[in-house]
Amino acid sequence: MDLPIRPRRNRRTAGIRALVRETSLSASDLIYPLFMHEKEVNEAIESMPGCTRWSLAGLVKEAGEAHALGIPAVVLFPAIAEELKTSEAEECFNPDGLVPRAIRALKEAHPSLLVITDVALDPYNADGHDGLVERNEAGELEIVNDETVAVLCEQALCHAQAGADIVAPSDMMDGRIGAIRSYLDESGFTEVSILSYTAKFASAFYGPFRGALESAPKEGDKKTYQMDPGNVREALRELILDEDEGADMVMVKPAGPYLDVIAMLREATTLPIAAYQVSGEYLMLKSASAAGWLDEEKVVLESLLGIKRAGADMILTYFAKDVAGWLR
Repeated sequence: MDLPIRPRRNRRTAGIRALVRETSLSASDLIYPLFMHEKEVNEAIESMPGCTRWSLAGLVKEAGEAHALGIPAVVLFPAIAEELKTSEAEECFNPDGLVPRAIRALKEAHPSLLVITDVALDPYNADGHDGLVERNEAGELEIVNDETVAVLCEQALCHAQAGADIVAPSDMMDGRIGAIRSYLDESGFTEVSILSYTAKFASAFYGPFRGALESAPKEGDKKTYQMDPGNVREALRELILDEDEGADMVMVKPAGPYLDVIAMLREATTLPIAAYQVSGEYLMLKSASAAGWLDEEKVVLESLLGIKRAGADMILTYFAKDVAGWLR
C-alpha cells in the first residue's frame, strides 16, 4: 500500500509511545481520602472493602506512608459518635473535636503534607443532611440555606485555626464560598485555600461512603441542594458563581460518570479542577477485580487516566496509595 501517513509509526515502540503520550498520571496528581473515628483501633469498612476507619494513630501512620510514596495531600472524613450529633451540628466547630485534633497531629508528624478538610454538616447533623433542617408549614422537610452557611463558616474557621491547608465545602449551599472566604479573611486566614465542590451531583454512587460514615439522611434525600444528574449547563452556572466568590480550586463529583462535565469546566475556567472518584466507582472496580473479571491495577490506572484526560488536574481516589505504589 502506498500510505505516506501511517499513524501506527507513533505507536511502534514503548519509547515512541511514551514520547508522544498526551496525558500522564503521577502520584502528585492524587488526593487520598481518609476516614477516621474516635476509637483507638482501626476498623475495616464493610461497605468499602480495602478501606479503613482509622484511629488517630493509624491515620497519622497511613498518611505518612502515602506521603512517602509521593502523594501530596489527604482529605479527612470523620465518623462522629451518635451522642455528639445534634440538630444544630455544634460539634462541627468544636476546637477539641476529632477533625481539629487530627489536623494538628498530621501537621506535627508530616509538616509538608497538605491537609484538606470536608466542610459540611452531615457527619455532625442528627438528621444526616449537609445543612440544618427545618419543617415548613406543611410539615415538609427543608434544608435551610443561610442559617447553614453561618455554621459552615464557623466549621471552616475551626479547621483553619487547627492548621488545615485547604477547606473543601461539599454542602452545595448557595453563597457559601463567598461567605467562608470573607470569614476566613476577616479572621486572618487569608492563606487558607478553598476547594469548592462546585458540581456535586445527587448521585446514587455515594452509597458505600455513607455506610463508612453512617451519615445517610434520616429522612428525605439531598436533591434540593445537590445537582440533578441530568444537568450540565447548571454546572457552568455554579462555576461562575464559585469563581466570583473566591474559590481557589473547583471540583466535579462523581468523576467517571461525569467526564463531560469535567471537560466542559476545563474549557470554561483557568482554575485547577479536582475530580472525585467516589465510593461507588471504587467499589465497582474493586468488586470486579476481586472476582477475577478485571485486572485491578490496569483498570484503576486507566480509569484515573481517563479522568485526567477529561481535564482534571487532581483526583480524589481511594486507590491513591495503591496507585502511587504501582507507579513507582
